[in-house]
Amino acid sequence: MKKNATIYRMVTPDHLCPWGLKAMDILKRNDFEIEDHHLESQEANQRYKDENGYSETPQIFIEGKRIGGYDDLREHLGMEPEETEGKTYQPVIAIFAVTFLMAITTTLAMTGGLEILRIAELFIAFSMCVLAITKLQDLSSFSTMFLNYDLLARKFVPYAYVYPFVEAGAGILMIAGLFTWVAAPAALFISTIGAISVFKAVYIDKRELECACTGGGSGVPLGFTSLTENLMMMAMAIWMMVKAL
Repeated sequence: MKKNATIYRMVTPDHLCPWGLKAMDILKRNDFEIEDHHLESQEANQRYKDENGYSETPQIFIEGKRIGGYDDLREHLGMEPEETEGKTYQPVIAIFAVTFLMAITTTLAMTGGLEILRIAELFIAFSMCVLAITKLQDLSSFSTMFLNYDLLARKFVPYAYVYPFVEAGAGILMIAGLFTWVAAPAALFISTIGAISVFKAVYIDKRELECACTGGGSGVPLGFTSLTENLMMMAMAIWMMVKAL
């Protein structure tokens, strides 16, 4: 027998509460019979909260018992809370997973096979480009975070603004193997400085910082992942120069 759930959520011509939609989806997926009450204006939404002493909507009730808001519903149903803040490696994992798959499919399209070396080359080059995009979306925020630990940027602040352009340019040229003697040394330079800076900040100074690798405010901790990113770029740059000889 289905359980009954009642939800009060904001639904106006100009606004559908996203948390209300998420709560509705969870209730449907858990096979609840839902009684859906719409608060059809900002005034009605505020009045409902004021009259009942609630700080937020949606408000969910199950079998007549108040559960609370969206996060409370997740907890009630034994679901993990959604990560909305704090440190996370999710941005880096997402980028590396997608660029790796891009490298595989591009290699298949170009060669008709899975050439491991070419996949590795494209994976690193694609990753450099995508990571540069995340930085260029908000260059000011990136530069501020970058200045927390990069040794060269601390001595010469404009470098913090130049870095994403160098990373993007080197990655783009490396994809096609163009101007290797410009792209590879540039990538080697920024990645070497980056690796030294991360190693000093994390492993020598023992500082707990956020990494600027996926832009400012991404919540990615500065540490092993950041160091690995720079070491991958270094290896790619050296390989491209050796390959060009």
